[in-house]
Amino acid sequence: MRRPLIERYRHRLPVSEKTPVITLLEGSTPLVPLKGPPEARARDVQLFAKYEGLNPTASFKDRGMTLAVSKALEEGAQAVAAASTGNTSASAAAYAARAGIKAVVVLPAGYVALGKLAQTLVHGARIVQVEGNFDAALAIVRELTERYPVALVNSINPYRIEGQKTIAFEVVEDLGGAPDFHALPVGNAGNITAHWKGYRELAEAGAIGRPPRMLGFQAEGAAPIVKGAPVEKPETVATAIRIGNPASWEGAIRARDESGGAIEAVTDEEILSAWRYLASEEGLFVEPASAASLAGVRRWLAAGRIPEGSRVVLTLTGHGLKDPGTAEREVRLPPPVPADVEAVAAAAGLL
Repeated sequence: MRRPLIERYRHRLPVSEKTPVITLLEGSTPLVPLKGPPEARARDVQLFAKYEGLNPTASFKDRGMTLAVSKALEEGAQAVAAASTGNTSASAAAYAARAGIKAVVVLPAGYVALGKLAQTLVHGARIVQVEGNFDAALAIVRELTERYPVALVNSINPYRIEGQKTIAFEVVEDLGGAPDFHALPVGNAGNITAHWKGYRELAEAGAIGRPPRMLGFQAEGAAPIVKGAPVEKPETVATAIRIGNPASWEGAIRARDESGGAIEAVTDEEILSAWRYLASEEGLFVEPASAASLAGVRRWLAAGRIPEGSRVVLTLTGHGLKDPGTAEREVRLPPPVPADVEAVAAAAGLL
C-alpha cells in the first residue's frame, strides 16, 4: 500500500511523534525512461522523466505542502496562506481542506491558468485577486502572515523545501544511484533549491557518490536569475514559472554553483516544441513549464554539452490538465467528414 511521504522519509525530515500527518498519499511518482529525441539517442544519453503530475493535486507542490500544512497544524495555525500562479494555490487548498483549516490564496489577476484556479475554488479556498504580478501577491502574503494568525506556505517556508527534497531520494532509489544531470524548470526557485538539498544530504550521508549537476531553465521572458536582476513584467506561455523576482533566488544560485551546473533561459518556442514532443512522442501530457526542462536539455545536447552515455533526469513539474488553455490554443480539431467508413478511413490516413 502506498505510504504518506512523511512516513516514508520520517528519518530525513524535521518531524516528531507529535507532528500530525496531513496526507493525500503524495510522492512515489514514476521515473519514466524516455525513448529520447534523436539528439539524445545519437549520444547514447539516457533520459528519465520524474512525472510529478501524478501527485494528488497534479503537481510537485504536494510534496512540500504535506509537510508545511502538517507543521502548521502542529504549531496551532487555524489557517494557511499562499501567493500563487496556480499550482501552489491548488495544493494549499487541498491540504488545508484535508486538515480542516482555512486556506487563503492571493493571486495576481489574469496570471493564473483556469485549470489550477478551478481546483483551488473547488477545494474551498478563499481567493483574493490583486492587481499586479506574483511578486506583489507574495509581498502581501508575507505581511498578512506577519500580522494575522496564519501560516505562510509558499516555498520560502522551509518545510516546503524539506518536503520537496524527497524527489532526490526517490530518483536515487529508482536509478540505484545519482544521475549525472538533473534538469528542471525554475520559477520561484524553491524546487531547484530543494532538489539540491536532497542530493547534498544523500552525498553527505555516503548514500551516493558525486551528486548530479543541476540544470535549471527559466523562460526567456521571465529569467531574472539569468539576467542578474528582477524582471518587472515577466511574460511567458509557461505560467507556472512566470515570476520576476524568485523568493529562493539564493538557493538556486547555491544549487547551480555547488553542483557545477547552470541556470539558463529557453524561449517559449523551445518550450512549446518540447511540450509537443513529450505528448506526441513520449505519451506524457505536461503543463508548459514542465517542458522547459526538456527544452533546455535539448539545447545542451545539440551543443554537445552533455557527455555521451550520461544519465539525465527531467523533473516534469505538473500535469497538462493544469493548463488546458495551452492545448486549446496549440491544437486544432480537424473539420468534420461524412459519417461513412471510407471518408473516416481517408481522414484517418488509413487509405
